[in-house]
Amino acid sequence: MAGVGGGSHMGRGRMTLALHNSYDPVRLAEAHRRALARAAPVAQAFDCNVAAMGFPFDKELRTPLEVAEWLSTTTSIGEDGGALLDLAKKGRFLVLELPKRGLPPQLGTVVGTTSKPWEGRAVDPRWAAERLAEGHSLCLVFGLGPHGLPKDVLGLAEHHLDVTRRRIALETCTAIGAVPAAIAEALGALEAGGDPSPSRAKGR
Repeated sequence: MAGVGGGSHMGRGRMTLALHNSYDPVRLAEAHRRALARAAPVAQAFDCNVAAMGFPFDKELRTPLEVAEWLSTTTSIGEDGGALLDLAKKGRFLVLELPKRGLPPQLGTVVGTTSKPWEGRAVDPRWAAERLAEGHSLCLVFGLGPHGLPKDVLGLAEHHLDVTRRRIALETCTAIGAVPAAIAEALGALEAGGDPSPSRAKGR
């Protein structure tokens, strides 16, 4: 099942925060709920979509809105369930299968978030801001769990973003907040005519 994400905003592309299930592929765990609960307000703050990739939701939940409505009734997700529900009502919460050959092209350029970017794929928040300013959407993939994104998913990502620029690993929910915030800051500086730290992109 899947939803249709929102389009560009004021000529910008849009970020999608894609949460890749690296925990349990069979049982929905508390970690799944908490990751969605924490990602939803971040998405609201920075005008992003949220995508749950490979989450083991009950098959009776057929649409992203049904998933969000169910999650909002669980006590563990707390008040942030309302943020996820709001995104779902706007078509900005997506439920996707785990990627095998790639992600839906409408999500934009796939960027794996990692503290260990591969040679030739490393980019930074300035690069991401430039792409958004040009109207290109970005799908920022976060790996849930202590090991981050698996190699096969990193292989699908055209670019790898280390938000620290120092190869320092961040806890997943910290990264979910830090990455879009850093990109939004760089985007704001670009639009104001400023010049944040130079892009380290190897290509466009």
